[in-house]
Amino acid sequence: MELTEKARQIFADDRFATELTGIDITAVGEHNATCTLRLGPQHRNARGVVMGGVLFTLADFAAAIAANSACIESGDLHWVSLDSNIHYLAPASGEFLRAICQPLKLGRSTSLFQTIIESPDNGKNIAVVETTMIQV
Repeated sequence: MELTEKARQIFADDRFATELTGIDITAVGEHNATCTLRLGPQHRNARGVVMGGVLFTLADFAAAIAANSACIESGDLHWVSLDSNIHYLAPASGEFLRAICQPLKLGRSTSLFQTIIESPDNGKNIAVVETTMIQV
């Protein structure tokens, strides 16, 4: 089975990200992941802008998939977020968001990943998130 499809099956249990938020896993490779989200009214705050928590959830989910990419085949996920830092760059616009996560440093027990959230509609970067993952 293809790695991306296997990741979709395993991470379907992350119901907050997949069911409530609506995040889709679009690609998984060795230590990297890409996820997309179709924006709807439920993702917006009282001002009509996409909530920061939506962006954070998208980045956190992409980082979990990227960090656990080597474990997906076995289903034995053992990397979790230890710390995250988000930089909001611009309000999200358009119909979709895309999160692209890749490692900055891979370690034995901790690793650092960077997720760039962009608007595919206009190519604008919306946020950058750095996530330290720890093996548990």
